[in-house]
Amino acid sequence: MTDVSTTSRRDLVRGLDLHLDRHGGGLREGLLEAFREAVRSGRLPSGTRLPSSRALGADIGVSRNTVVQVYAELTAEGWLLSHRGSGTEVAPRTDATPATASGWRHPRRPPRPLHDLRPGSPDLSTFPRTEWLRASRRALQAAPDEALGYGDVHGLPELREAVATYLARARGVHTRPDNVIVSSGSAQGLALLAGALRKRGVTAAAVEEFGLPMQRRLLESAGMEVVALPLDEDGAQVAALHDRPDVGVVLLTPSHQFPTGVALHPDRRAAVVDWARRTGGLVVEDDYDGEFRYDRTPVGALQGVEPARVAYLGTTSKSLAPGLRLGWAVVPDHLVDAVAAEKGEVDVFCGFTDQLAMAEFIRSGAYDRHIRTMRRHYRRRRDQLVAALAAHSPATRLTGMAAGLHVLAELPHGDESVVCQGSAWQRLAIHGLADFRHPGAAPGRDALVIGYATPSPSAWNGALRALAQLLP
Repeated sequence: MTDVSTTSRRDLVRGLDLHLDRHGGGLREGLLEAFREAVRSGRLPSGTRLPSSRALGADIGVSRNTVVQVYAELTAEGWLLSHRGSGTEVAPRTDATPATASGWRHPRRPPRPLHDLRPGSPDLSTFPRTEWLRASRRALQAAPDEALGYGDVHGLPELREAVATYLARARGVHTRPDNVIVSSGSAQGLALLAGALRKRGVTAAAVEEFGLPMQRRLLESAGMEVVALPLDEDGAQVAALHDRPDVGVVLLTPSHQFPTGVALHPDRRAAVVDWARRTGGLVVEDDYDGEFRYDRTPVGALQGVEPARVAYLGTTSKSLAPGLRLGWAVVPDHLVDAVAAEKGEVDVFCGFTDQLAMAEFIRSGAYDRHIRTMRRHYRRRRDQLVAALAAHSPATRLTGMAAGLHVLAELPHGDESVVCQGSAWQRLAIHGLADFRHPGAAPGRDALVIGYATPSPSAWNGALRALAQLLP
């Protein structure tokens, strides 16, 4: 590995002197191109160790932050390699990379991710296999023969009754088993609701300006225009609904907004319920991780305030495993038949064995015990993540409440795209906030959405180290 001495550093700096305009946007781009040209020409061969960002900034008279951003972008492009504790060096040029006519070989593609900090999945290694097998065995032994038939399009009665009882106890949902429709997950529940509402004449839906793109696509696929509600520290600004009288349904994550991590303020909870009562509209409450609150008792579901105007979506994807393909929609009386008919057009029922097992899993108390165990597990994970960021990147600010399976990390220098590109070279899969922005929303803050539940216990420390190396 080649080191850059003080003398050769001065030579490098002279090679980068492009008489740049230090007061405009050309400085950063000029530095980027100077480095690229130095590598192309061979003046910076593979393995050359570069000066620290502080040293190079002082030598050429620019801020350290400018050099940090340049190094990060060149690392993302494959020109440089960055190693925490051992500096930055010129990336190797291998025979596996295609050569141009000039003989220069293009930077390599990023390697496959080794660490996964994307939100959306629980720690699958914690799935309660033994308890689930026990519940499955008991449920199958006790199941009547009729349970093995085509079944009810609403879902097996055993599971609907167990879900209604559990939601009343754990989330404050007011429902009867007849209002519960079993689905393959919250996505299918939303699609069913959207299809039923569109057939009743609803042409426009409102969503939070940051959220899952898949949910927007489901509403659009039903034939609705999807408009964005602005977000602030109190959640969705539901007063904006007054400006769109054509909106007939609003999708919210009131207990823990995804991905910003805030809760809908009580005044706004009341306001959106008043809107639904006044207009005859429907609020769809996505309670994707409502059980996981670490600093206090979880906030009760919005559905409990007005069951006639709020539909509730729940899923086992975050509490157990997405592979179970189990969820539920709690639907107001006036929509039950329409949603059930919508489900009958696409499938008749979800797998009966998993429905029976889930019903027994809930009735036996195993589900409650599992939630309590995972609440402690994820709280430790979150605390470790907070401590790691405070130690390695104190300028990065965490926002949102202590809940759920992810945090929002606001970046200090407005370089979300650069950091996300660089993550590939750290073999780290991660999402930026922009990945969840509604196309019609104004550009906002630069942040990473860090899911801390996904890595297994054996992979967790490595994922934290990769994240620490990535952040400025």
